[in-house]
Amino acid sequence: MNTEGLFDIMFWTLLGSMLVTRGWFGFRVWRTGERFLPDRAAKQREGFWARAVEGLFSLLLLALILQFCFRGGRLRAFAFSAPLWLRCAGLALGVMSVTLFAWTHAVLGRLWSTCLQLRTGHRLITAGPYSRIRHPMYTAILGWLMSLGLVSRSWIPFVLTALAALNFVLRIGPEEKMMLQQFGDEYREYMKRTGRLLL
Repeated sequence: MNTEGLFDIMFWTLLGSMLVTRGWFGFRVWRTGERFLPDRAAKQREGFWARAVEGLFSLLLLALILQFCFRGGRLRAFAFSAPLWLRCAGLALGVMSVTLFAWTHAVLGRLWSTCLQLRTGHRLITAGPYSRIRHPMYTAILGWLMSLGLVSRSWIPFVLTALAALNFVLRIGPEEKMMLQQFGDEYREYMKRTGRLLL
């Protein structure tokens, strides 16, 4: 098998492992009886623009998958050249990002949600990656998307990274406002000792 074939396998492994992780933890939350999809209040908190950016993100992710399925198609124009060491660094970033993503889900347990909503009996989680970073799941997603771009040598994941970053910028303000309303001074103190996306 040639080098490009190996990187194709690495790309699909990174993509699949992230989707399987999200699906598994989503199933676990659903099995506890918690709501998986956003309710009306969660949609209002997120706002129109955050949801619009998320929709565009989904379309581009589909385009990225199509690029790999049909290499001869027009989407191939988004490829760039990259040295082997950079692609390997992308793979390492991807493995770390998927690991962080799974860790954040495991620490949150049934309190995890795809949208801005609190669970019954919600408590402030400050263990694991949340002991240093307030939004480690967002950090993991951004790292994962960049890794896909490096491994695949495609600009599309970097556009996805920019869209995801914009989505998180639009979400973090309302999310932290929601947490402040729920936890008050406890969350204010937590904010003082943690970074938003990085240590």
